[in-house]
Amino acid sequence: MYDMHGETVHYDTETNRLMLIDQTLLPNKTEILALYQKEDMHRAIKILQVRGAPAIGVAAAIGLSVLANESKETEKEKFLAEFEANAAYLKTARPTAVNLFWAIDEMCKTLNAYRAQSVEEIKTALTEKALAMHKEDAEVCHKIGEYGAALLEDGDAVLTHCNAGRLATVKYGTALAPVYVAKEEGKNVSVYADETRPLLQGARLTAYELTEAGIQTTVLCDNMASYLMAHKKLKAVFVGCDRVAANGDTANKIGTSGVAILAKHYGVPFYVCAPFSTIDRNTPTGKEIPIEQRDGEELRSMWYRDAMIPETAETLNPAFDVTPHELITGFITEKGILQPPFAE
Repeated sequence: MYDMHGETVHYDTETNRLMLIDQTLLPNKTEILALYQKEDMHRAIKILQVRGAPAIGVAAAIGLSVLANESKETEKEKFLAEFEANAAYLKTARPTAVNLFWAIDEMCKTLNAYRAQSVEEIKTALTEKALAMHKEDAEVCHKIGEYGAALLEDGDAVLTHCNAGRLATVKYGTALAPVYVAKEEGKNVSVYADETRPLLQGARLTAYELTEAGIQTTVLCDNMASYLMAHKKLKAVFVGCDRVAANGDTANKIGTSGVAILAKHYGVPFYVCAPFSTIDRNTPTGKEIPIEQRDGEELRSMWYRDAMIPETAETLNPAFDVTPHELITGFITEKGILQPPFAE
């Protein structure tokens, strides 16, 4: 099997391929995808073969570099037009994760900065930019982990929702980075992982990567969080996010807002772990964040031998919800911990 160097997203510059762990097959099968066609990249983002805002962003950046290097266009204007068309196309893969748009825009800025250079020089610049973004993501996540680990002591337990570990980033993750760094520091921290319906990212992915790392992990159904908070001593809730509005309202995997409400009731600190690139200053509040509506078949039949919902019953399947800023204790970022008032 291809060596991913402990990473979820990797750029194989020797073969010019975007390398991904296919997360739709976890935890029972580990398969590495080697992508070089735009349709496969778009599909990988759309159907969650790669998921998690930072990982999606880095994958898109590497994908654009791969496509540029694969291009047969030698006439500069045609090459530039092809790149911009590819960028626009990949932006349509998913609507909510701001890192996707941020990363693509960063690649477009690089393209424009080298617009006067030759096609080969532009390709080189795009490759270097994609590699830099890949490296930066791992460094940013480790810094998030350092700040978050400072909040944890030996023996603490935390709750997380969805998967914001290494599988959601290049390495370390966001919400789980404090747990990984705490382990590096010799602290024994355990994790309760919400199952996270309907796609079960907590059960399939969070539990998979944490147990692989030797971290004590307990999986619970989403409707059990209240029981846990009432009967178990949690140090904090750590979650990731896909977009943060300018006022601090945060979009994350569906069910996160319910966990935040419960945490507020039980007095459990609720932290959002995210890089600064996830903050969208152009979106004033959570009301303006677009919420992806997914196929109802994820509810009807995805995990069952037979359909679990009558054909005549309708489904509602939003991928995200918005947690109001007043429920958030703080944002753990690579620059430190942001505390209210977030708009400032």
